[in-house]
Amino acid sequence: MQLRGFDRRGRQRVMSPALEVRGLCKAFGGLQVTRGVDLHVAQGERHLLIGPNGAGKTTLFNLIAGDLRGDAGSIVVHGQDLTRMPAAARAQRGVARTYQIITLFPHDTLLHNVKLALLGRSRKRWLPWGDFAREAALQARALEALTAVGLADKAELPLRQTSYGDKRRLEIAMALAQRPRLLLLDEPLAGLSAQEREGIGTMLAGIGRAVTIVLIEHDMRAALALADRVTLLNQGQIVLSGDRDEVVQDPRTRQIYLGH
Repeated sequence: MQLRGFDRRGRQRVMSPALEVRGLCKAFGGLQVTRGVDLHVAQGERHLLIGPNGAGKTTLFNLIAGDLRGDAGSIVVHGQDLTRMPAAARAQRGVARTYQIITLFPHDTLLHNVKLALLGRSRKRWLPWGDFAREAALQARALEALTAVGLADKAELPLRQTSYGDKRRLEIAMALAQRPRLLLLDEPLAGLSAQEREGIGTMLAGIGRAVTIVLIEHDMRAALALADRVTLLNQGQIVLSGDRDEVVQDPRTRQIYLGH
């Protein structure tokens, strides 16, 4: 399958896929959650997953990130087969994600949260000595990530003193700090005000095309402004996948997801 990816300047070129999912299946007991899913995402692409609640979108993310092990099928990221790798190994190979339910360290500062995320890809996590608080390289990269999401001025605030919108931004900062090649965003705009959604949407649009983004989001207006391509899932199966306008205008999308 020939895919047109995006170079660092956002120009379309024929490239190998950033993500190839083939025949991916997952069942919980007698409940089949994904059914032979095939998904291809080009390098640098912004790919939106849509579908009704229970369609299998977050389960698909969990399978790609390694939080769940599939029953059948394969997952290849930038030419590397990650199917049997644990989540930590996938993170080392450039896969990062955020979660639908925020997972952070509430009693630590924003800066400390990002530094903890950075340790996941650093050899320093195995060192039994050293002053973590004064580690200059970690400090600089953490501040860089907070700056990218507009939180540098709140770096030393305890997380519990920040807004829900700031917590969403922090989750994205923690993912970006790991310098991913594939970024999975699970409803990053959920629960935010209109102003907060606009701000985070602008921030996501500014992420360079060296990072491929796969996005789950129910705010269709904001998500479609970002997306190059869209995939519709229903009952664990891909119904259709294609260019943004093509999928949105398809009668199946209106019937299954948009409700008319």
